[in-house]
Amino acid sequence: MIYKQLGKSEIELSIISMGGHEYLADGRSRGFNENFELATRPGYVFEGFGQDRRKQVLQIAFDHGINFFDVTQDSEKEALGRNLKETPPPYEIFIQTRPEGMVYTYDPYNARMARYEDLKTEVQRGLKLLRRECLDFLNFAFMKSALDHDPEYLDKIRRNIELLKKEGLIRFACADTFSGEETYLHQIRAGCFDAVYISFNFGDDGATRKVFQEAARRGLGVITREAFLKGELYKMGDEAGIPDRGILSKVALKWNLSHPEVTTVLAGTNNPEHLLRNLETLESLQWTQADQEILDRIKKTNRFKEVDDRKTKEFFARA
Repeated sequence: MIYKQLGKSEIELSIISMGGHEYLADGRSRGFNENFELATRPGYVFEGFGQDRRKQVLQIAFDHGINFFDVTQDSEKEALGRNLKETPPPYEIFIQTRPEGMVYTYDPYNARMARYEDLKTEVQRGLKLLRRECLDFLNFAFMKSALDHDPEYLDKIRRNIELLKKEGLIRFACADTFSGEETYLHQIRAGCFDAVYISFNFGDDGATRKVFQEAARRGLGVITREAFLKGELYKMGDEAGIPDRGILSKVALKWNLSHPEVTTVLAGTNNPEHLLRNLETLESLQWTQADQEILDRIKKTNRFKEVDDRKTKEFFARA
């Protein structure tokens, strides 16, 4: 494994990290695509998470030095907490999660995340699921509407982060949004975050314009997700005449890691063979002419053009 310092912090993260999603037979993520309302409801845990297949994936992650794990819904938190007790990692690991029901568009104006007692209670509830006393990374994913609705919103978030750290409930705070560049820049410039958590891939690369540079200038780490475009990459590959998913995955990971601002890229899978394949990327991170030729073929597909156009409009929208 290769490790990289997270911004100006004292810790190093494995450059390939693990997401917590588990998957249905058709490739869609469990929970969210079974019943979205239940998946985002605090306290609801689907059956069947964290079983043998997931344990195999975790063991491979430990065997290869992965030390950063992200979980979202409560089913993933509970499973990871249980699995880590069953198979303790042989070294220090770092876990990121979010306050359930408070992020993105789940709560109007993300108001509850700005109320300290509400946020503290939710963090404590998440820690019980994870069976930990302190959360390494708390993901503050709020939308532009929160800033527009409350001019003091970022000040409240800054205070909440300071209090959570002071009480020993979290170590680091991550800036996240689906409102695009403008909101990310507001978050970064607030001076209270340790890292940026952001979607970043061939068809969603708007962060290279300003966000990455601003994060680096202010000493924030960068954690990227959706390297495989939520599976769209493989459909683009089929259209381009590149059906080998292993090749596509490696090119996607290498492209992500070729950007010096990126600290770690999440490569979520519930398939042991897929994780081993992804880890083969570490054998050579140099971006080659063959990699570029694959990317060029992907970019010529109609599916890529549609995704790229949509994601560009979303990331740079000001409304």
